[in-house]
Amino acid sequence: MKFVDEARIEVAGGKGGNGVASFRREKFIPKGGPDGGDGGRGGNVYAVADCNINTLIDYRYARKHFAKNGENGRGSDCYGAGGTDIELKMPVGTLVTDSDTGELVADLTTHGERYLIARGGKGGLGNLHFKSSVNRAPRQCTPGEPGEHRNLSLELKVLADVGLLGMPNAGKSTFISAVSNARPKIADYPFTTLHPQLGVVRVGPEQSFVVADIPGLIEGASEGAGLGHLFLRHLSRTKILLHIIDMAPFDPEVDPVQEAKALAEELRKYDEDLYEKPRWYVLNKLDLLEEDVRADRVEELKAGLGLGEDDRVFVISAATREGCEDLIKAIAETIDQQRRDEAQFINDVRMKEEAEEVKITTEA
Repeated sequence: MKFVDEARIEVAGGKGGNGVASFRREKFIPKGGPDGGDGGRGGNVYAVADCNINTLIDYRYARKHFAKNGENGRGSDCYGAGGTDIELKMPVGTLVTDSDTGELVADLTTHGERYLIARGGKGGLGNLHFKSSVNRAPRQCTPGEPGEHRNLSLELKVLADVGLLGMPNAGKSTFISAVSNARPKIADYPFTTLHPQLGVVRVGPEQSFVVADIPGLIEGASEGAGLGHLFLRHLSRTKILLHIIDMAPFDPEVDPVQEAKALAEELRKYDEDLYEKPRWYVLNKLDLLEEDVRADRVEELKAGLGLGEDDRVFVISAATREGCEDLIKAIAETIDQQRRDEAQFINDVRMKEEAEEVKITTEA
């Protein structure tokens, strides 16, 4: 299936049904009075996160989604039926933005989340509501309100804990296939990865994390070279970036240090926040170096990149899995600690809110 991570759609809630002016007409019941019912509400449009969907391709072709109108009211105190709601199922990680105002309408981060993105109009009032002691035969009624109309932009940002960065042929696809069940295309030419790949890394029975692999970046990507910055958005939700560097490029004229610095600069041009994320350096293709030159090569790359003791550096061979276990273990420990910190922060905020509610109730 083609991977689509952007789409524009038009949604509208249904129009509310009109109220009706009607009077009771039955044999032997003179002056029966008003009995016009209200119109039904218009249908709503909802965005629903569904983990079984991984692309926005459906919305590339089906762009208009309009809910049903509510039925008009009728006599004999009959109210109109409400319009049927519409649920638009979208991948987890989708951002829904109003194209006209730039307002963030919904951020679907959890399976089953449901957001109202276009409200249906209210139904009109029948003349039943306008009767009074001085107006016993009201002839007024109100029309239904129009539904909310919106032009929306959908942007998919995959949810992953770890993102892979690197030049084409650095070994990102080989790495994700070695540590997870993902099976991306692997070949000896650039840009074998044409769209993001997700892999789940199992560390233990109840311990895992998700890795995202995106197409390789090259110098000049900000100007559209290669695949440009089309897929960098998918790294914005990650907790750790793994910068995979080819220690033994096939072309002897290629300088891994200059490539790594160029990629970091492209990252900075794209998004300063993404550039500031924790970035670990993974020196790959250890198996292509002779054992007696490996240590010198590693130190040479560290010096060229200006890496110090505080920088996380791992030396691996994705093809033979050498060094991968230590890297996976370090990632799992870091992510688990971050998850505990986030859970503690949420718990502290909740306890603070509860304490404030108790204080307000006590003072009242």
